[in-house]
Amino acid sequence: MDQQNTIVLDELIKIFRKRNSEVRAVDGVSFEIEDGELFGLLGPNGAGKTTLIKCISTLLIPDSGNAIVGGFSINDDPLGARKKIGVLTGGERSLYWKLTPRENLKYFAALYGVPRKETRERIDYLLALMDLRDKENERVERLSSGMKQKLSIARTLIHDPPILLIDEPTLGLDPYFARFVRGFIKEELHEKLKKTILLTTHYMEEADDLCNRVAFMYSGKIKALDTPASLKKSMPCEQILEVKCLGDFERDIFGEMEELAGLQVSKKDGFAYVRMNTENPESILSQIIGLLQNKAKILSVLVTSPTLEDVFVQLTGASLKDDYTQRPQK
Repeated sequence: MDQQNTIVLDELIKIFRKRNSEVRAVDGVSFEIEDGELFGLLGPNGAGKTTLIKCISTLLIPDSGNAIVGGFSINDDPLGARKKIGVLTGGERSLYWKLTPRENLKYFAALYGVPRKETRERIDYLLALMDLRDKENERVERLSSGMKQKLSIARTLIHDPPILLIDEPTLGLDPYFARFVRGFIKEELHEKLKKTILLTTHYMEEADDLCNRVAFMYSGKIKALDTPASLKKSMPCEQILEVKCLGDFERDIFGEMEELAGLQVSKKDGFAYVRMNTENPESILSQIIGLLQNKAKILSVLVTSPTLEDVFVQLTGASLKDDYTQRPQK
């Protein structure tokens, strides 16, 4: 394998300006992704992940800094960089809906300069791999959302790029197909085909399951970078207390406890969850029960190990599940 299939970011900056204010969507980002590595970029919506992907893929021009993609500078040789990468996004239309899957793949193969004698073989292989052979002559507009995402994956791979930029691949997918996409990325693209992959996500379980290393991105900056196991070991406490409740209450009921690093209050499927890293879960639990009296019914208590979500909260005070809106800087 070509040892140049790496991504090297050097103080990359992208600023969006509006009137007298500016937002540093990418703020001095530097890191290196190794050849054949599956690298995760983890952060809430609005943290700058997609903007970074667009800069690396040359869809956006950075204000300063550089990225070397497969040995090519995005500033000096963007065409060379583009030839080395495939880009897969979630939740966007990246196909021609009036064309069939085979026609779409033939079109994109021509755009990428795939030799004609290889095009049919590549299309047949990808349609079979994505289990789309029986739908290859249907218009894309008639396909299910899962089939469209499968075709988007095939489109990304049509020119057999050594480097893949995968942005929120399971966003909006049902749980069954999300599992398929995660398994395909890990088992086919990473383990079998040995692709170099940059994966952005705000799903902590996705990054933990798939990635060799993970970087936390928040407010346009990289807050931490390491293996998932090492990041979780960096937590000051080895235990996480989680209390599941039924009731409606605000985070500020915890008063001084709210200032403690690692306190999380979230809502899911009609239930409220309070999580906190602690060395003494029994003591903390009694305080939480006292504060929740007359406000919520406690349904269960769980003591578990830290997750990447807990690490992120510890570092930033924000949740990966929250949308993050950057404040303009004067």
